[in-house]
Amino acid sequence: MTSAKKSSNLTALITGGSVGIGLELAKQFAHHGHNLVLTARHRDTLEAVAGSIEGKYGVKVTVIPDDLTDPDAPQRLHDAIAAENIDIDFLVNNAGFGLGGEFAETDGTRELEMIQVNITALTHLTKLFLPAMIKRNSGRIMNVASTAAFQPGPLMSVYYASKAYVLSFSQALDEELRNTNVRVTCLCPGATATNFAETAMVGDTNLLAKYGVGKAEDVASYGYAAMMRGERVAVVGLRNKVMVQAERFAPRSLVTRLARLAQENR
Repeated sequence: MTSAKKSSNLTALITGGSVGIGLELAKQFAHHGHNLVLTARHRDTLEAVAGSIEGKYGVKVTVIPDDLTDPDAPQRLHDAIAAENIDIDFLVNNAGFGLGGEFAETDGTRELEMIQVNITALTHLTKLFLPAMIKRNSGRIMNVASTAAFQPGPLMSVYYASKAYVLSFSQALDEELRNTNVRVTCLCPGATATNFAETAMVGDTNLLAKYGVGKAEDVASYGYAAMMRGERVAVVGLRNKVMVQAERFAPRSLVTRLARLAQENR
């Protein structure tokens, strides 16, 4: 068993915690001695992850399978956690997905599900768990957005817009909480080696071919540290930081055109 750096009785709830960045974030929290509540759609995958993390890090992992495309899922999740008498000290809204293609031709049902997961469920879960953090005057919320949050995204228009919401919401909420010990961090990774591109059907874009992808474990390590420091916006990687700053000063029409070129297939 690998011992954690620091043990605690604090608990992190991580949505989409069985794969990709969510899984690596779960490992980061466990490494630092925090117990976990993990949720995702598939029980078998969650239980396998829980067993592995408990065996390696010696923390308690509770799994609650659910599908956040269901509008009732956030309330079910909150109620299930309350029934276990678990206080959530860290809320990590990581679950999300994308979809590539011309908006006029993409699957409208899938895009509405994307809005439900990327925006509505994230907002609902924050609404449910934040009051207890304020009452305890302690807590951290991490909302996982993307560098996509900083510009429009032709050929992934709904995804980019959903992440812009996450960024704006997180910044506003952290400002509202400035006189408390509760902080909100918006984590903004660039392209990362997960199953995201395949799910979104954008695995052959110029963006991935030209700039490559980062490692999920590096994103998680950076994000965890930024959250614990109380950073409001955490852009992962020097190149991404430079790109985000450059976009602030470029004409919006140029930024949008370049975003389209990046999303086009090779």
